Amino acid sequence: MLDPLTLKTVHIVSSTILFGTGLGTAFHGLASNLRGDLRAIVVGNRNVVLADWLFTTPAVIAQPVTGVLLALDQGWPLDTPWLLAAIALYLFVGACWLPVVWLQIRMARIAEQCLEKDAPLPPIYGTYFLWWFALGWPAFIAMIAIFWLMVAKPQF
Repeated sequence: MLDPLTLKTVHIVSSTILFGTGLGTAFHGLASNLRGDLRAIVVGNRNVVLADWLFTTPAVIAQPVTGVLLALDQGWPLDTPWLLAAIALYLFVGACWLPVVWLQIRMARIAEQCLEKDAPLPPIYGTYFLWWFALGWPAFIAMIAIFWLMVAKPQF
């Protein structure tokens, strides 16, 4: 088993990567899509999907593993209210993120096909984009709440 300092470091770094990549890809995806230039949209979507595979996915895996190990190491029962709240919020974030990943992949494919065919984006692309944008907000707010719970460890 990893020592507590290493566990805590991996947990903090992976949470930072998770939050930072989410914020960065949201900005990049939003900016490239709002630009209206199909080439920019294709590149933006491609980069958003790639960033999720390279950074978000490993962080999503590291978070619960290091979190549970840290809780056990520090003597926090897994049914501690603040910890349960953080876990519930993490699951909520995941419930938002999974459809977002699907949407990002679909949007990237649609935009690439439109660029190849020199065709405009179909209306479904706009629907996917709105859902992608809408699902990001509750996940972002939940991540901030998780950070607060981890730092404050409130006694409910």
